[in-house]
Amino acid sequence: VQLQASGGGLVQAGGSLRLSCTASGSTSSINTMGWHRQAPGKQRELVAAITLDGRINYANFVKGRFTISRDNAKNTVYLQMNNLKPEDTAVYYCAADRTDYSLTDYWGQGTQVTVSS
Repeated sequence: VQLQASGGGLVQAGGSLRLSCTASGSTSSINTMGWHRQAPGKQRELVAAITLDGRINYANFVKGRFTISRDNAKNTVYLQMNNLKPEDTAVYYCAADRTDYSLTDYWGQGTQVTVSS
């Protein structure tokens, strides 16, 4: 499985960005898709995940601001990020998993999100 992410960039605080990630290859093996992020000097953390049947898990720090969605026909997951804060600055990594309880099997390249104050 290969994951191709896009949509990062530079935005002012309070602004919005939309990340996309499309899977290719053995996509029938995928259950969960989603995003992790890693800020400089910090550990990688889960942002949001969505299972094949639509169950969603958000990190507490993005609830009410970020929305994850998925188009199974296109093997694509989206992350709509609103009301961005400088602390959201990080490299965002698309990921996928064969199970419905993890998000670590497959990784895409990171996309940089920078939020200026």
